[in-house]
Amino acid sequence: QVQLVESGGGLVQAGGSLRLSCAASGRTFYTMGWFRQAPGKEREFVAASLWDGVTTRYADSVKGRFTISRDNAKNTVYLQMSSLKPEDTAVYYCAADPRPRFFEYDYWGQGTQVTVSS
Repeated sequence: QVQLVESGGGLVQAGGSLRLSCAASGRTFYTMGWFRQAPGKEREFVAASLWDGVTTRYADSVKGRFTISRDNAKNTVYLQMSSLKPEDTAVYYCAADPRPRFFEYDYWGQGTQVTVSS
């Protein structure tokens, strides 16, 4: 049974940092990524990484502030978030897929709340 379990969310002041983790179990994935959904808004792509950990993609809104990385030995993907802004407040979802594609995923986590106070 495939599971994606996120952790690391919380409350942080603007300008602060958080690191999200997503541990996968049940199989390995070629692509792992992060999405987010703010209240009243649609879910949006944040970042993704292919298996090599070098081929990555970011949303323009987080470029230069967020960094995605992965530890394939631990089947875990991370999202280091820095210089956080109130508009980064959202539920962050981990996503994973066995194919090399950035924007479509078959597997999803339950989400972790990130709240950035001004």
